[in-house]
Amino acid sequence: MSEPALMPHDLKTKIMEAPDVILEDRDVMRALMAANERRLGGNIIDLRGVAMERLEARLDRLEDTHRSVIAAAYDNLAGTNQIHRAVLSVLEPVDFTAFLSNLGGDVAAMLKVDAVQLVLESHEDAPDPALDALRDILQVVPAGQIDRIIGTPDGLPARKVTLRHVSDGALYGAHGEAMQSEALLRLEFGESRLPGLLALGAQDAELFHPNQGTDLLAFFAHVVERAILRWIA
Repeated sequence: MSEPALMPHDLKTKIMEAPDVILEDRDVMRALMAANERRLGGNIIDLRGVAMERLEARLDRLEDTHRSVIAAAYDNLAGTNQIHRAVLSVLEPVDFTAFLSNLGGDVAAMLKVDAVQLVLESHEDAPDPALDALRDILQVVPAGQIDRIIGTPDGLPARKVTLRHVSDGALYGAHGEAMQSEALLRLEFGESRLPGLLALGAQDAELFHPNQGTDLLAFFAHVVERAILRWIA
C-alpha cells in the first residue's frame, strides 16, 4: 500500500498558523469535502457533508434575502427623499402660472418623469381663453371626464393613485407616443368642487407599474391638492 503524499512543510505551517482561513473559504471547503467523499467511496454516505451542503444552500438563500432587503430599504429611502424634495418645490410658487411651470420643470425632473399634465374638470362648456397659454401642462375637461381617463368603474370608489402602462398617450399631447408608463394621481378639492388629476408620464416602461407601492405618491397628491386650493378657493 502506497504512502499518502506529504504536504509541503511551508504550506502546512501556513495552514496551522491560520486554520480559519481554510474554514472561511467556500471553494477550499468544497474541494476538501469532495476529496473526503472520494476517499470514503460511493457506497458510504457522509451525513456531515450532506448537512453542510444544506446549510450552505440555506446560507446562500439568507444572503440573497439580506441583499434584497437592503436594496429595498435603499430604494424606499431614495423614493422618500425624492418625494420630499418635490413637495418642497410644489410649495414654493406664489402664483398659479409659476406653480404650473414648476410642475412641468423642476418637479418633473425631481420625480424623473418625462411629462406632467394637470387636468381640471369644469361645468363650463368653453374654458377660459386665458388658460390657452398654459395648455402644454393644463387641461380643462367636462365634468366626469377624469373618472373616464382613470378607468374608474361605475359605483366603485375612485382610487387615489393608479399606476399602469400607457395604452393611449393622447393625454400627453405631442409627447404621448413616447410615454410608456404613467402615474395618475386623483385630486380632491372638497365635496362642493369637481376633482382634478395630476398625470405623470414616463418613457421608461418600468418606472410605474401596478405592483409598486403608492403611499408616497398618495402623500404627494395630497400636497398638490392643498397647493392648488390656494388659487381655486
